[in-house]
Amino acid sequence: MNDHLAGSVGALELIAYCAHLYDGKPLGAFFTKMKAQIGTDQHTLRRLMRRLGIEESKVRQAGARAGEKLGRALFTIAGSEPDGLGLLLVLEGLIMGVVGKRLLWRALSAANLPKLEQFNFVELQCRAEDQIKRAQAEQVRSARRALVDAGLWRGDS
Repeated sequence: MNDHLAGSVGALELIAYCAHLYDGKPLGAFFTKMKAQIGTDQHTLRRLMRRLGIEESKVRQAGARAGEKLGRALFTIAGSEPDGLGLLLVLEGLIMGVVGKRLLWRALSAANLPKLEQFNFVELQCRAEDQIKRAQAEQVRSARRALVDAGLWRGDS
């Protein structure tokens, strides 16, 4: 669970950066909403870990923050503009992280631990599914701008 928590720490930092970068644009609203929802999920994960007596790993969180800085640099190099490949990479990473979170909620639901009966894993999984769908929709728009509209791919090969 510490790996998921660390991933959310790094993700929230990158999402906050993107929300600021695209402020006033539809992408800014997308990232702002994702930041709020993932922040809520992170809070839930922390509560869950405390309930199970799992201590947070500050080392993993520090590693995630360092990874986020590297990710931000790659994002900038690849192109942080709305038609840049960097945005496509950020969205793909976000999707992978949320899929992992959904799988964690599913596994915890299946474990049916009495200590966790207060958590609504069905609702958490549904929220993750919604996040995945919204991120995939942005990914498709981003891919179109970065690849098709830029003439890098015609869609027929």
